[in-house]
Amino acid sequence: MRFLHAMVRVRDLDAALHFFCDLLGLKEVRRRESERGRFTLVFLETGAEGDNAQLELTWNWDQTEPYTGGRNFGHVAFAVDDIYATCERLQAGGVTIARPPRDGYMAFVRSPDNISVELLQRGDKLAPAEPWLSMPNTGSW
Repeated sequence: MRFLHAMVRVRDLDAALHFFCDLLGLKEVRRRESERGRFTLVFLETGAEGDNAQLELTWNWDQTEPYTGGRNFGHVAFAVDDIYATCERLQAGGVTIARPPRDGYMAFVRSPDNISVELLQRGDKLAPAEPWLSMPNTGSW
């Protein structure tokens, strides 16, 4: 058995792709549109060698209200090469760092659809550093 993908529903596909691709660094690898079903599926990968797991974004064209229960989903997690640089890039892109990487290892952010995204430092923890060290949590994560 092998893990294939996790799926999250998104209300604004462009905003979700900006977050996951432009800011987080995932790559779109496949897209399927269904006129009859009125939905689009977009599959994303990290692009890292040997990492074939995917994140499926499901955009239901007629969904106008925000989805509820995003916290009930749990979270998706990604290992990153430099958690501080990743958080800086996300913050510069307008993303709130809900749980800053005070420990040099773990942070949480939320996607435009309120999906909790955990970021974990690949390898050893980085030395605690400002501004993250004294930054408080914001909202839930």
